[in-house]
Amino acid sequence: MTLPENAFDADAILDGILEWAAVESPCHHLAGVNNMMDLAAGEMEALGAEVERLAGLGGMGDCIVGRLAGSGNSDTPGILVLSHLDTVHEVGTLDERLPIRREGDRAYGPGVLDMKGGARLGIEAMKALQGHARSSKLPVTFMFTPDEEVGSPSSRERIEAEAQKHRYILVPEPLRPWGAIVTGRHAVQRFAVRTHGRPSHAGLTKAQGRSAIAEMARLIVRIEEMNDYDREVTYSVGTVHGGTFVNVVAVDAQAEALCIAPSAALLEEVRTNMQALAGEADGVRIEIEQGLVRPVAEQHPKTMALYEIAKGLAAEIGLELEQCRSGGGSDGNFTGALGIATLDGLGVAGAGAHTFEEHLLISSLVPRCRLLAALLETLDE
Repeated sequence: MTLPENAFDADAILDGILEWAAVESPCHHLAGVNNMMDLAAGEMEALGAEVERLAGLGGMGDCIVGRLAGSGNSDTPGILVLSHLDTVHEVGTLDERLPIRREGDRAYGPGVLDMKGGARLGIEAMKALQGHARSSKLPVTFMFTPDEEVGSPSSRERIEAEAQKHRYILVPEPLRPWGAIVTGRHAVQRFAVRTHGRPSHAGLTKAQGRSAIAEMARLIVRIEEMNDYDREVTYSVGTVHGGTFVNVVAVDAQAEALCIAPSAALLEEVRTNMQALAGEADGVRIEIEQGLVRPVAEQHPKTMALYEIAKGLAAEIGLELEQCRSGGGSDGNFTGALGIATLDGLGVAGAGAHTFEEHLLISSLVPRCRLLAALLETLDE
């Protein structure tokens, strides 16, 4: 039987989320990310977990792993609750574009939706179980990572190694905007795009130069024109840099592109299309370098069986639990691709992820926390 609604306090849950949101932690800000890891470690210790801190790799922050024994066999594969504590919001966002505030049912702040809110829900769910002298049957491991927003370059191997010790993976990324949780993820592929031109004096000898920036501008249009929304294949150029001085025809420009594809075959098509852009003409060279990839996470039988359990538990607490395959990568791509039962999008409801309107819905906190607690308590061998 699931915990009753009065076992949870929405204001207390929100206070914890906003405390975390007040710590700015873009992934390249090591002090902020590791401050978040300190807070997560403290929460794990308060739950009685055995806490392991994994030193950061490749210039990224640390990872925190907290392990809790279940009431059953401690050696059996258990449940991994997988969260990231980095955000896309740069230091200063709190003071300028996205101050923490509450407006009716909405609470605003950097990372409240993606995904400090969901990370807190997992902790609050376990706290509620312990507070009512209840526990999980299976061992539960919480893992907090520092670099999901840049593709998990330092934590992917750690995530995959940890996941393979477990039977179930719960990922409290945000609930989809239309109210569904995620049972499968599209592939995500990053590309580095570079143009190399010929410098000249922009005022005296402009015609002798070949602008890398001008070529990049044309190239961006070509990339964006490849979007195929009907097939859920998208191409997005997210960052652009180039040039040295305004009076010099730019010799170099760089951009990053993020591409989404719902299947391995369409991902290969994306790669072919992007590589076809490389070449040299009229004194300008274009380079395309394939970067980090999140593999397709299929809706395989183990995940769908886990979804049916979650759907039944949700019905007990008055939730109609819909599911979907989704674009937008997460670390659930890795675990789902390994064939491990993975439920993603189990976090808070809201909108505006990655924007200055990012907010969660306070009314979602208790129902979503109740569902996580029910999953932690119910899942068995």
